[in-house]
Amino acid sequence: MRHVHDEQSYLYYQFPEGVRAFSTCRHGGVSEGDYASFNCTHYCGDNVAHVMANRCKLCNDWHITTERLVIPRQVHGTEVAVIDEKFLSLSLSEQIEKLDGVDALISPLADVCLAVSTADCIPILIYDKRKHIIAAIHAGWRGTVARIVSRTIRQMKQLYGVEGCDMFAAIGPGISLDSFEVGDEVYDAFCNASFPMKEISTHTEKWHIDLWEANRLQLIAEGVQAERIELSGICTYKHYSHFFSARRLGIRSGRILTGIIQ
Repeated sequence: MRHVHDEQSYLYYQFPEGVRAFSTCRHGGVSEGDYASFNCTHYCGDNVAHVMANRCKLCNDWHITTERLVIPRQVHGTEVAVIDEKFLSLSLSEQIEKLDGVDALISPLADVCLAVSTADCIPILIYDKRKHIIAAIHAGWRGTVARIVSRTIRQMKQLYGVEGCDMFAAIGPGISLDSFEVGDEVYDAFCNASFPMKEISTHTEKWHIDLWEANRLQLIAEGVQAERIELSGICTYKHYSHFFSARRLGIRSGRILTGIIQ
């Protein structure tokens, strides 16, 4: 498991040279209460001015303009949006409309930060070294059941001719097997979707699901080499003092932003 120090603003991932990737920690921003302090997401009820100040800090830290920070409005679905020059040429209101209901982003562009917001769900980043395509994916349990990782990679393959063997991936902080207690209906959803339940679940008093592994297996199934998948191993529920956790703090709390730039 990776370790995070107090006041650390970012968790960094190891991708090939020229690619930068991170998850935000809770520290170093201006938000207050359960949003304290480095919440960069508009859609969770935080003070808008605080969110904008935090976004400006993030963009300054990563040397990008705020216009090239792309964050979808996620709905736990499987919609994938392509961020290309055509998208960037749209007005801000048109971009916001295009990003509504989107849970994964793909882009061939440089100096664009694709980012997803999470607070127990699983963020996944992907980079194809041959075609230079990046992706950011939000996978809650519903998205995981619907195999959003596989869907995103297949769209990358269809649009850009990428291959799994050329990809690197990172699985960021999210709720762990130990902490993700679920009811029978969630267990049954994974079982009915033909996931290998002996590999991704345990049972004590209730069922527990390993969302990290369920998404890692999708990466491998699409051809990504296991040794090229970085797993942060950080449980947001256990480490909520460093990373936002909706199960710990409530829905009206901050969100982690996990992003990738080439």
